[in-house]
Amino acid sequence: MRPERTAGAGLALAVLSAFTFGTSGTFAHSLIDAGWSPAAAVTARVGIAAVLLGVPAAWALRGRWAVLRRNAGMVATYGVLAVAGAQVAFFNAVQYVPVGVALLLEYLGIVLVVGWMWAVHGQRPTTLTLAGAVVSLGGLAFVLDLGGGGHADIRGVVWGLVAAVGLAGYYVLSARVDPALPSVTMASTGMAAGALLLTALGLLGAIPMHATFGDVTFAGHRTSWLVPIAGLSVVAATIAYVAGIGAARILGARLSSFAGLTEVLFAVLIAWLLLGELPAGIQLLGGVLILGGVALVRAGEPREAAEPEARAVAAPEVVGTAP
Repeated sequence: MRPERTAGAGLALAVLSAFTFGTSGTFAHSLIDAGWSPAAAVTARVGIAAVLLGVPAAWALRGRWAVLRRNAGMVATYGVLAVAGAQVAFFNAVQYVPVGVALLLEYLGIVLVVGWMWAVHGQRPTTLTLAGAVVSLGGLAFVLDLGGGGHADIRGVVWGLVAAVGLAGYYVLSARVDPALPSVTMASTGMAAGALLLTALGLLGAIPMHATFGDVTFAGHRTSWLVPIAGLSVVAATIAYVAGIGAARILGARLSSFAGLTEVLFAVLIAWLLLGELPAGIQLLGGVLILGGVALVRAGEPREAAEPEARAVAAPEVVGTAP
């Protein structure tokens, strides 16, 4: 296959991944409105996705179970921070602010990575990276609509920023993953770890874990609760991760992460079409600044610092989140 066709396939996978990840907030919104707790929605999403990815994860490992054992601590941390923590925070955020605003706040995690690498590892950011961080923070002020009478609910803002910490953890952990551990195995086992943790906390009563099993309102229509559950686990998790992994392997982490920024645009568009949610004009301007700033941060990264992510990064979620 010619290089330009390979690159085209990689970009197509990256856009597919961004689009499918961008549906998560809309699917989750219908469940939460019907009485699901954010933790229950996340547990269903990542638990089912972990099972669906179990076969390809085992196949990719090819019997090298020792690799998984020596990375057990990393997988557990990934599941707690980058999967469970980031997604529960994001789903909590969409209870109080529009899906697009919650996702913009989460994407500030990329800026947090810059601060972490500077403070902990002494990797001074480039001028372009610092400029991107400043632009993103300026955009955050617009998204919060600081001069508009507190348009953004502070509870949603706090949860969105917690999700940003989870996304930052996703990137930091992804860059440290053992290259012998396949990306799909990391994704599947990490989601399984996150699902097990949330289930245990729910059984202990440490976090709200409740769900309803009647009809829900999705895209203005009454439908079975299975529809958003299938959307969350199959579309917004399984397809999104697999497509993202394929894109990262073809394009590398740097280019695929740039393409992944379109997730925010897809999320805003989907939420507008299906939920009638559209951020205010000043917030849309802030969103443009945040995306522009994140793009500058990514462009300003030294190439040698970005390439290790290609070993494990699929596309951000949050946990989309992300992780």
